[in-house]
Amino acid sequence: MTSVNSFSARDTLQVGDQSYEIYRLDAVPGTEKLPYSLKVLAENLLRTEDGANITKDHIEAIAHWDPSADPSIEIQFTPARVIMQDFTGVPCIVDLATMREAVGDLGGDTEKVNPLAPAELVIDHSVIVDVFGKADAFERNVDIEYSRNGERYQFLRWGQGAFDDFKVVPPGTGIVHQVNIEYLARTVMVRGRKDDSGQEIQVAYPDTCVGTDSHTTMVNGLGVLGWGVGGIEAEAAMLGQPVSMLIPRVVGFKLTGEIKPGVTATDVVLTVTDMLRKHGVVGKFVEFYGEGVAEVPLANRATLGNMSPEFGSTAAIFPIDDVTVDYLRLTGRDEQQLALVEAYAKAQGMWHDASREPAYSEYLELDLGDVVPSISGPKRPQDRIELSDAKNAFRKDIHNYVENNHPAPETKLDEAVEETFPGSDPVSLSFADDGAVDARPSAANGAEGRPTKPVKVSSPELGDFVLDHGAVVVAAITSCTNTSNPSVMLGAALLAKNAVDKGLSSKPWVKTSMAPGSQVVNDYYEKAGLWPYLEKLGFYLVGYGCTTCIGNTGPLPEEISKAINDEDLSVTAVLSGNRNFEGRISPDVKMNYLASPLLVIAYALAGTMDFDFEADALGKDTDGNDVFLKDIWPSPKEISDTIASAINQEMFSKSYADVFKGDDRWQNLPTPEGKTFEWDANSTYVRKPPYFDGMPAEPEPVSDISGARVLALLGDSVTTDHISPAGNIKPGTPAAQYLDENGVDRKDYNSYGSRRGNHEVMIRGTFANIRLRNQLLDDVSGGYTRDFTQDDAPQAFIYDAAQNYAEQGTPLVVLGGKEYGSGSSRDWAAKGTSLLGVRAVITESFERIHRSNLIGMGVIPLQFPAGESAASLKLDGTEVFDIAGITELNEGKTPKTVHVTATKGDGSTVEFDAVVRIDTPGEADYYRNGGILQYVLRNMLKSK
Repeated sequence: MTSVNSFSARDTLQVGDQSYEIYRLDAVPGTEKLPYSLKVLAENLLRTEDGANITKDHIEAIAHWDPSADPSIEIQFTPARVIMQDFTGVPCIVDLATMREAVGDLGGDTEKVNPLAPAELVIDHSVIVDVFGKADAFERNVDIEYSRNGERYQFLRWGQGAFDDFKVVPPGTGIVHQVNIEYLARTVMVRGRKDDSGQEIQVAYPDTCVGTDSHTTMVNGLGVLGWGVGGIEAEAAMLGQPVSMLIPRVVGFKLTGEIKPGVTATDVVLTVTDMLRKHGVVGKFVEFYGEGVAEVPLANRATLGNMSPEFGSTAAIFPIDDVTVDYLRLTGRDEQQLALVEAYAKAQGMWHDASREPAYSEYLELDLGDVVPSISGPKRPQDRIELSDAKNAFRKDIHNYVENNHPAPETKLDEAVEETFPGSDPVSLSFADDGAVDARPSAANGAEGRPTKPVKVSSPELGDFVLDHGAVVVAAITSCTNTSNPSVMLGAALLAKNAVDKGLSSKPWVKTSMAPGSQVVNDYYEKAGLWPYLEKLGFYLVGYGCTTCIGNTGPLPEEISKAINDEDLSVTAVLSGNRNFEGRISPDVKMNYLASPLLVIAYALAGTMDFDFEADALGKDTDGNDVFLKDIWPSPKEISDTIASAINQEMFSKSYADVFKGDDRWQNLPTPEGKTFEWDANSTYVRKPPYFDGMPAEPEPVSDISGARVLALLGDSVTTDHISPAGNIKPGTPAAQYLDENGVDRKDYNSYGSRRGNHEVMIRGTFANIRLRNQLLDDVSGGYTRDFTQDDAPQAFIYDAAQNYAEQGTPLVVLGGKEYGSGSSRDWAAKGTSLLGVRAVITESFERIHRSNLIGMGVIPLQFPAGESAASLKLDGTEVFDIAGITELNEGKTPKTVHVTATKGDGSTVEFDAVVRIDTPGEADYYRNGGILQYVLRNMLKSK
């Protein structure tokens, strides 16, 4: 951690009895004018200046940053630490274990494959809501989680012992991003180094991080600059490789005013997401500033930072101020650390000063008083709907899901229900303690304007009721976005109390679940005495993990699932998460909505999206009076008083006292030993990947692409959820066939996420999302394509076709539309693409992380000429593609375009120059080496 120190910036900061070495920004003229986020980058360059990769010119370039300029100057950012969750973290550790062997095979030192920056992994994505609505749901779900994932957990425990500076937070602790802000984040880092005389010196510098989950940006709320990267980039960062990036544009987002009663932090973040998506912030930093910043609680800041991937920015950061320090104190950080954070931020000009407005590239402003209650859906986070218009919006959207499949007549709902199940309706059905049906009239029924398809369901456990299009079958309080925020979590619990006091209950067809982001939530629910009311409505604790938001919803009750699929019902899910993409939440659910935890409970009471909370009653109280949402909504004072009385510092200190120790289940796992891992040839969870098989010590020249076939022709907004394997493994698919062949019972398939350490499963699940539409086929959803190796090019699984192409030596391309690869930062979206044999992806535009990940796996990202698309060029995917000009990379330069020739079956051609989206020299180096891991490994060999 030594620097060339061209600006003589190295200095000493005294904080109490402790002195720290720092690199003063005021030694570099111009940095005082920079936005907060660029000051963090400037300090990073100043401290890591080595005269080669990071030079005096780079530091001066950021000091003289032109807010109006388009990004063009490459810098090398060295994150202070890496944070991972287990879905994305397991393949990282698998790759590091594989790299250790490869370095040894090529004559290098295996010990060099070791994290050089602190790396922490939180196991939070593996718990599935198998059991819900029961007092023992948490214990049973954790037991099932361990039985499913024992192999993976043993592997991670091996990694914790085998690699230095790698720690694992065991299952059942919390969600990675909430654990990050409540415990792992430092805000200001301290690391020791030896000076020339061997004396230990403590160096203080801004906490920065990259994470293997796109919502790493949640830590931006603490003033920590960090964002999501692909697993392959995270591995490189752990191994000391800086992140190559262009100095970004910074969008200043001014906050003024205060939120109104009845409006939540979730409503604010959905509004901001809507605004920033419309403005366009992909690849930019967003920085919040202004007088209103001091009025934004830390939990709300974290909520806004969390949703950065949903509006597309690289980061969405708040500067350090008194609110930051107060939160660090509340969550149990020690007083010396608090003093250091304040002293360091003030010494470096990083303390928020509302009277000073930095220069920004672009400006937006929001009066918090203008925010209204909102939800988002039915398939994208940015599709915000004002709650007052939710019923109308649902009625418009439902036609996209019903009429395209099995048209149903528009009819009066009450008449249709009466024919199907006399004496009841799907909105107002409630159940007495003895299971008897209590059918009451409902103002929501009798409305025209939407297709209906009422279906009678009889369940021994749930009773008799009617399901219809729009029924809410999942209501989940889940996800890092909101479970970190006491105002919405306690607000939801208070709403539950008020509902129970009025005699209301959740509808029996709703799968209800509560998955807090940390054990602290459980503690303050207990202290406030609110658990009994949540449980009365079915919101029992199911686990501390990501659950529904990642697709770990678990199965719906059998009778409900059968009715949905037999009758092709378009039912809905409401969750307090950040992701609602198609096919993500549950295979039974077509329409997914994001909402605050309070509204999740409200929709569980309503039982349908076809509901107007202002006009429609949720039910009747014990006196027979209609109860509306406004009657049970807690007041701001009720929420703030409960927060004040129910939350204290001791809760955080107790919860995190032994955070890496784990429970008896974790401690009793048999753990392999040794510095290299002994791979189990029979494992279906952890397998040695083929990335380094046959790799020479020196890279071979890159080549042009000839005779390529189209594996998939895709439309706009194809997300990494569409590409990367996620959710349940469906019987009959290539992944299921592989598990069958390896003796895995169907009940033990588990999820794709849990098997990310096995490339054989993941390749078979790439492009296999049930909602993916490959335009090579007509009206077919799922992981299918046309196999041009066969006569008449029949429909085939994408994996099977790719294997046939590989046998013939045929390279593959994928064609896409706008915003290709948006969504979670999933390394497997790129790894799977590469391992299927795809050499190039040609789209109208890319989201940042996936474009970078493709390069990291040796796949070249190309864009159609401006204004052109596959459709405008009349490409239908049956063509044979030749791509010329890639070989310029062998000459040490990156071509701006390459020439593409697409030859149709009749011999005619379509020709165009595709824009090469290798944006930095560092990315070009990765591509020349066949990928980022190969580049890192070869550099290790050279440095021996």
